[in-house]
Amino acid sequence: MKNLKSIALALVVVLSTLSVTAQTKKVDASKSTVNWVGKKVTGKHEGTVNLKDGKLIFKGKKLAGGTFNVDMASLTATDLSGEYQGKLNGHLKSEDFFGTEKFPTATLIFKKVVAKTANVYTVTGDLTIKGKTNPITFDLATTKDTAATSLKIDRTKYDIKYGSGSFFDNLGDKAISDEFDLAVALKF
Repeated sequence: MKNLKSIALALVVVLSTLSVTAQTKKVDASKSTVNWVGKKVTGKHEGTVNLKDGKLIFKGKKLAGGTFNVDMASLTATDLSGEYQGKLNGHLKSEDFFGTEKFPTATLIFKKVVAKTANVYTVTGDLTIKGKTNPITFDLATTKDTAATSLKIDRTKYDIKYGSGSFFDNLGDKAISDEFDLAVALKF
């Protein structure tokens, strides 16, 4: 019986020394960037949207999780200026697109992280835009103090159907692609 207690105690000590504590790295929203590109038949528009906050969770040196909040009211086109920029920004923030007055924040919560190669991870998470949550999968590359990804998002999964050829006929050259691209560069 005494031997059994000694073995159990030794096992607890060994397992506790093997456990790796999680380290949270807070994203510096002011130094991080989220660039977007939306395409249409006759061209494209591009711009930025700001992070409110975010964090990545590491266990040892391996990515284990993350959460992000995006300030949708900061959405702006960078390929236009003046009146045309104001009109596009207003339309993107309207109910036709992101409805930023009612839905000022978009969120991403990592659900599963799988190492793909050294410092590159395949992330599956829940993305919420306009109050609609859908799964999304993308690759995220990390370094000691940065992380980056490029991904495509199908806007129609979030009830953003304005100008979509998938839902409306006879749009001609006014059709807008269902997907938009994001290029994300995070700094800790």
